[in-house]
Amino acid sequence: MTQPIPEEALKAVTKTFIISHERDDDAALAQALVYNAGRLAWRMREAGLTTEFKTSVSDVVTAADRAAEDFIAETLRTLRPEDGLLGEEGTAAEGTSGRTWVIDPVDGTYNFTTGSDYWCSALALVEGDPEDPDKLVFGAVHRPAMGYTWFGGAGIPTTLDGNRLGSLADLPPAESSLSGYLHPTDIATPELNNIFTKVVSQFATVRFKGSASVDMATVASGNRSCWVQHSVLPWDLLPGRALVEGVGGRCERVTAGGRTWSVAGSPSCVEAVTEQFKAV
Repeated sequence: MTQPIPEEALKAVTKTFIISHERDDDAALAQALVYNAGRLAWRMREAGLTTEFKTSVSDVVTAADRAAEDFIAETLRTLRPEDGLLGEEGTAAEGTSGRTWVIDPVDGTYNFTTGSDYWCSALALVEGDPEDPDKLVFGAVHRPAMGYTWFGGAGIPTTLDGNRLGSLADLPPAESSLSGYLHPTDIATPELNNIFTKVVSQFATVRFKGSASVDMATVASGNRSCWVQHSVLPWDLLPGRALVEGVGGRCERVTAGGRTWSVAGSPSCVEAVTEQFKAV
């Protein structure tokens, strides 16, 4: 098993990146950051990693998560010193610009630790409080296993590797695929199980794969129509939400069963899902 990447080595990598990208605008910088953070995590996994548990067996963290977040955070502290930072692995800094970069260095860490390719590096830029932004400026997601980088937001047409994606097909749930997640303890809770079953039973097929940002990037690419999950934190929601909005999709929040559910996808599917939540 490897130890965390030596601090001096990470500093050298970060310094080189900063010099190479100091003239980038926000869009170019965001895409370069998620690409390089994802590649850093990938290389560290190939060398071997020790997994640590946070709140449960399925809630894990590795040295790669921390190194990738440190790389992004230090770059932004240098190149965007007036902006705030919020990261899954503990980065938190208030800025003076009113903008905050929201960072998920490895989204789908359980998948990452088990050798799956269904994970990504993701970030979003917001104006205002990341919990309820005044404006979600854009999101960027890089999936290293596929070499894919998505970028976009409301008013910024979503691209995949620089190529503009088409608008979402607005199909009804009965002709659509749903992605999302429900924890096993929720499945064992009758009220939540009943609520979720009523929602997912509207769809032609359902996929649970364990990375919200990859799920929503897949929706933005037109390969699924909707995504749903409850109690989603800003770094899990905002990057993918921006991509969905950049192809004409919607994202809504609705409370049901004592949980706040986030729903993103085509307008018809989002409306059907939110109405079902409200009806229970």
